[in-house]
Amino acid sequence: QVQLVESGGGLVQAGGSLRLSCATSKPTFSENGMGWFRQAPGKEREFVAAISWGGDRKDYAASVQGRFTISRANNKNLVHLQMNMLKPEDTAVYYCAATPARREIGADAGLYDYWGQGTQVTVSS
Repeated sequence: QVQLVESGGGLVQAGGSLRLSCATSKPTFSENGMGWFRQAPGKEREFVAAISWGGDRKDYAASVQGRFTISRANNKNLVHLQMNMLKPEDTAVYYCAATPARREIGADAGLYDYWGQGTQVTVSS
């Protein structure tokens, strides 16, 4: 079982930045692909970004490309989502997710077996 804990959410003005972190105690974390998804009120959960277990592949949703950056620090069992130039439409609960060991990443939430509880990001205009 993989436990994921997100942190770093909060309230920020449009144009500002936030850095989300996802921590796991899984000892073989380096074998899991990691992703970030978000869900705004009244909307379905949507893909934001993902990074492969080897770190050599990074995928982004078109809506965040060029503004958000995903990274991982395997030695610390952490994944980060740096969010710059935030917009009010980025307001959502952000979820960290992990694939089973050595599965490829993608935008499909079904690829990810493990999910965190989420952290709220609110961007004011």
